[in-house]
Amino acid sequence: MTDTDTVATMDGLIRARAAAAPDATMVVDPGSYLTYAELDTATQNLAATLIGRGVGKGTRVGLLMPNGTEWVRFAVAVTRIGAVLVPLSTLLRPPELRTQLRVAAVQYLIAVEEFRGRRHLDELELTPAREPMPPDPALPALRGVQLAADLLTETPDHRAAAVLDALTATVTPADPLAVMFTSGSRGMPKGVIHSHGNAFGAVRSGLASRCVDAGTRLYLPMPLFWVGGFGGGLLSALAAGATLVTEATPTDRSTLALLRDHGVTLFRGWPDQARTLARRAGELGVEIPPLHAGSLDAMLPPDRRPRPGARANLFGMTESFGPYCGYPADTDMRPAAWGSCGRPFGGMEVRIANPEDGLPVPPGEVGVIQLRGPHTLRGMCRRGREQLFTRDGFYSTGDLGHVDDAGFLFHHGRSDDMVKISGATVYPTEVEAALRTLAGVSAAFVTDIAAPQGICVAAAVVCDTATITVVRLRRAAREVLSSFKIPTVWLLLNSEDAIPRGSTGKVDIHGLRDMLAAAAR
Repeated sequence: MTDTDTVATMDGLIRARAAAAPDATMVVDPGSYLTYAELDTATQNLAATLIGRGVGKGTRVGLLMPNGTEWVRFAVAVTRIGAVLVPLSTLLRPPELRTQLRVAAVQYLIAVEEFRGRRHLDELELTPAREPMPPDPALPALRGVQLAADLLTETPDHRAAAVLDALTATVTPADPLAVMFTSGSRGMPKGVIHSHGNAFGAVRSGLASRCVDAGTRLYLPMPLFWVGGFGGGLLSALAAGATLVTEATPTDRSTLALLRDHGVTLFRGWPDQARTLARRAGELGVEIPPLHAGSLDAMLPPDRRPRPGARANLFGMTESFGPYCGYPADTDMRPAAWGSCGRPFGGMEVRIANPEDGLPVPPGEVGVIQLRGPHTLRGMCRRGREQLFTRDGFYSTGDLGHVDDAGFLFHHGRSDDMVKISGATVYPTEVEAALRTLAGVSAAFVTDIAAPQGICVAAAVVCDTATITVVRLRRAAREVLSSFKIPTVWLLLNSEDAIPRGSTGKVDIHGLRDMLAAAAR
């Protein structure tokens, strides 16, 4: 273990990486790249500019921009001086953005001028200016708004630059790093607070299982404003000394070019994207570079793909700063553990509790998953500790699961998504998993809807609708599901694009239910 493996602040890690491997590439996008040394220098200059604008330790800075080297520069510059990063989704509509700006009490907002035809600041009726903005009752904490391009071209004031080292020296692992927004399939988004120490600890605990090390060139298209991109991409690369390859608007051609031109070794993205790329690579005559285990199965040669269920399904959430359970991605689990999420990573204690009384349940029994340990959230905006944790310090995730005698965790869906059918319990995730095993099915989304005969199971299934019928799916489902779990209502789709999603990319259960109810009429 080297010094860089234990540094637990953003500034300390950036300095250590720049000293150890200055010429190693840290981040690549289609138009630019930064080495570790360049990132160190560029973010020191940008941090000095921010200090000159009044940003300091504890200032909550909203960042509204797409993936790329510039996103990385701002995120590192903000957090290395102890300011608190608040990544904001470019998918949000104005009312949603205003809500998150208020909930996180953002004081300084940095945005791009335009992305994908949207001018977010215009939509918010905010005007970039060097001077502090006048108080606004609608956004009472906000004091400054600035375009990213203007800050990147500004020469920092020498007095601010002189303060930089003294300010970074005050930052400790216990200080807040970021407010990450999340929403489940229901309810208002939650502003989850993570510290430097707990975030880097969570990321490091899973690096080995995810097969990420200093030689990894990790392709990750997931937005950096979500924990899957920020923790699973940026912070993972920094913690391992790896290279992050990303892009703002993935297309088949652009992604395949990035994989080829930058020698990507690990592909993490969306399963449907991987399947499409694997098919398109052959059509375009592009050779996919040799990828390591841990890459999505569709991107691997058929003879290197693991057997279904043999490898762990990495499992985590924003509150745990990404995956908290797993197993080495290049290793099959024992057969009894197939289909599980693996074992909890070091630093994370998992307990299964009875949903009714909160008491622990024995191995094998399904209950609510609770988490405790140094890698969990430090808090949540507008929520007290007593509202988040049990008396003995566990965070109740709302997920259902069971742990077997060997410590492997099996996920059974959300506690608020259980469905009772004629007195029997149905877990939508279990039905989804079974439907995905059927020939020709690429994805399935299951919930309950109200029907004339009562509550019933309904499924939206992504498949080739030209060759697959409901009759065929229902017949095949009888081979893998109990009769009361087989959907009564079916909706066949050619693409996942029709599935309603919320601002954080998760499936909108209310929208899905409405879609399936309409199909049942």
